[in-house]
Amino acid sequence: MTHPNILNSSSSVLVVIDVQEAFRTVINDLSEIASRISTAVRGMQALGVPVVITEQYPKGLGPTVEEISMVINADTPIIEKTSFGSCGEPAFVSMLDNMDATQVILCGLETHICVDQTAHGLLENGYDVHLLADCVASRFSKDKETGIAKMTASGVKVSTVEMALFEIMKNSRHEKFKEIQALIK
Repeated sequence: MTHPNILNSSSSVLVVIDVQEAFRTVINDLSEIASRISTAVRGMQALGVPVVITEQYPKGLGPTVEEISMVINADTPIIEKTSFGSCGEPAFVSMLDNMDATQVILCGLETHICVDQTAHGLLENGYDVHLLADCVASRFSKDKETGIAKMTASGVKVSTVEMALFEIMKNSRHEKFKEIQALIK
């Protein structure tokens, strides 16, 4: 039996929030964050975990950054939104409902706005939310720290890319272990 706070591939979905080109000039470590999110996307896809991308007003903020858009599967849904929390977009809520997921692995931008409001919306809708703390950013470090603290106080579980991937595999005999190990080295 697996503890309820441990991720399972059959009940998880990775949601990447608003990692868009306009943020490249205002978030200092965006390239590093985008690279880690790319690793998360590739790892989750290898493990059979669905991936959903959101874009906040892409006409103004541009598309998802190349580091991520280059590695997503062709059928990965990209949901445009104007509400800060993704749960304010009916297409997002409908998509999650149709996936039968109970665990949402969350990452993206900005920690204290869209990620925070999405996390709280997901919690309100009964999802178990796991935040990849090494895959979120804000323009100012205090906003990132405060966003993570608020989400944690509300019941979000803090994780990292490597932690999440290894939770899903559970064992070094997993058929994708070598592939995942190569991704994180």
